[in-house]
Amino acid sequence: MLPLECVVRGYLSGSGWKDYQRTGTVCGHTLPEGLAESERLPEPIFTPSTKAVTGHDENIDRGQAAELVGADLLEQLERVSLELYRFAAEHAAARGILIADTKFEFGRDDQGRLVLGDEAFTPDSSRFWPAGEYEPGGPQPSFDKQYARDYCESLGWDKTEPGPELPDDVVAGTRARYVDAFERLTGVDFDAYLADPEVVLR
Repeated sequence: MLPLECVVRGYLSGSGWKDYQRTGTVCGHTLPEGLAESERLPEPIFTPSTKAVTGHDENIDRGQAAELVGADLLEQLERVSLELYRFAAEHAAARGILIADTKFEFGRDDQGRLVLGDEAFTPDSSRFWPAGEYEPGGPQPSFDKQYARDYCESLGWDKTEPGPELPDDVVAGTRARYVDAFERLTGVDFDAYLADPEVVLR
């Protein structure tokens, strides 16, 4: 795998929102003044980050990313990442889900070709927001792991191991959101998928 997380943001949230509040920029992109939290960006932006072995990934700019993978490969990664995001965001929006941001991990095969690895467009690698409830100006309701994260943060957890144990209702609430997102995006009943996972390929 390449030593880079390829993140695309269509909306201003998470660490991007924090960076914007401090500097008016995200990973070297200077954004318009006066944007609100969760606001849709004029265009999706490519915002690479490090792949931390321990702790948290760190947002970096194009120059730092080019030092990790080279300028030519970075240009290819940016182009492919943006194309994938735009395709998936259009598909999801038609099904009532906004993809606020997402991350990709790429590698190379034995012939040097770029390969998308790990998960893509899941609630763990993306922020999924219900389009019907979207209102910029603060955090959004979500289909993703933010529900469990919010619970952990409400306990004052400092994000060091071991993490807090999740109560049954938080587990059930997180699962329900994942299932809802799955069914909206695929058009497949989740129980049907459990009975025959290949149903999503038909």
